[in-house]
Amino acid sequence: MTTKEYNICVDLYTDRVYRFILKSLRNEADAEDIVQNAFEILWKNITKVEPEKARAYLFSVAHKNMIDFMRKNSRISQMEEIPDYFSVSDGKSNADLTDALNQSLAKLTEVQRSVLLLRDYEGYSYEEIAQITELTEAQVKVYIYRARQKMQQYLAGLDKILN
Repeated sequence: MTTKEYNICVDLYTDRVYRFILKSLRNEADAEDIVQNAFEILWKNITKVEPEKARAYLFSVAHKNMIDFMRKNSRISQMEEIPDYFSVSDGKSNADLTDALNQSLAKLTEVQRSVLLLRDYEGYSYEEIAQITELTEAQVKVYIYRARQKMQQYLAGLDKILN
């Protein structure tokens, strides 16, 4: 990878990696640090990473750094408010839905949340998610299935309470 290709990667992938990490960590400053660290690691390995594999490499490095960060700081149970990424239109009529989706995401384990966000939010294939998270494809599918079930059960419970 050349310096020019690296700069293109920065332009193309910074926001996507940041959104993924932010959605998992729920802390903007920590997410920025992890993303910056991921790009620093990419820079250090610029000669080893092929440009077409840079996106997966960045997500993989960022994911590993995020897990390490969470383990070191015991932040798995601490959830702070984050920007609403599930807003569909004006944000006012969908505020309850956004809150419910964010709450249901917070109920997932870190692995479930990561694989679900990579699949449904970032659009990665099962194979790519397996590479990023160092899981097998079968494990990825199981985690996604269970995460969706857990979210569905949580949202159904909310629906019963509200109605």
